[in-house]
Amino acid sequence: MALEISGKIFSILPEQSGNGQNGPWVKQSFVIETASDRFPKKICFQAWNDKGELVTRLKPGDEVKVAFDLESREFNGKWYTDARVWKMELLNQSTPASANTSGSSFNEDMPPPPADDLPF
Repeated sequence: MALEISGKIFSILPEQSGNGQNGPWVKQSFVIETASDRFPKKICFQAWNDKGELVTRLKPGDEVKVAFDLESREFNGKWYTDARVWKMELLNQSTPASANTSGSSFNEDMPPPPADDLPF
């Protein structure tokens, strides 16, 4: 299921990394706030490996369009849902300092997530 949504960067969370069965992995999470609804919503996304590189250049307030897939997994009777980025486009910037990301996007398909022993 491929979905798309636009919003402003609300927050960029610390990068996470580790080693799984398929080698090293990097995950960059970020939160956007939608403006299209009457009541704005905050949504947390995950960008894996090379997709996270663009996220590190963004600043709160930058407007982005995010294409993502939703995936849920069950662990011990509880369900966990991820919104995994596979494409992102910068719509405009909040400050001139982030001008080097103008027009940046990543369009290649996202590789499968690393297999590791984490429950979520």
